[in-house]
Amino acid sequence: MILHLIRHPKPMIEAGICYGRSDLPAAIESADLARLRTELPPGLPVWSSPLQRCRVLSDQLHAQPIIDDRLAEMNFGHWEGRPWDEIPRSQLDAWAADIANYAPPGGESPTALQQRALAFVAGLTVPEAVMVTHAGVIRMLLAHWLGLPPARWNELQFEFSTVTTVSLTHDSADLIRLNR
Repeated sequence: MILHLIRHPKPMIEAGICYGRSDLPAAIESADLARLRTELPPGLPVWSSPLQRCRVLSDQLHAQPIIDDRLAEMNFGHWEGRPWDEIPRSQLDAWAADIANYAPPGGESPTALQQRALAFVAGLTVPEAVMVTHAGVIRMLLAHWLGLPPARWNELQFEFSTVTTVSLTHDSADLIRLNR
């Protein structure tokens, strides 16, 4: 199966704010939309996170994108909408000490995000598809497929409105392109 993983356009929010599951608006630039359309084979099914920063793009890529909650960004719980520098240092330290399994108060862990994203992909029955989603979802999928340990997860960075393509077989994953 070939998956085209697209990170949503830049959300309309101040820099330095934690905004995982927060439903923020975004505007897709016409140049980005045109570029993405040339990168993607025509006629592919499109799945999207339900968050509006993904919907603004998925609605432009397909007349009827399929919305799936499992493609939503990580839930940062009580951290959502707060400046990163106002989150208690002890909580950030606890997360840094156990990056895979720590869940912010009222939120979910990266491992929980990874499990729901992998469950989504396992249920796909098409040979090729587009997923409009978030950096966290793409990071957790690629970390799993590439066998990266948690200490290396942050090495995977994804720009807004870019496509990363992966070819999956039963026992391997090949990265075809990154951040294009």
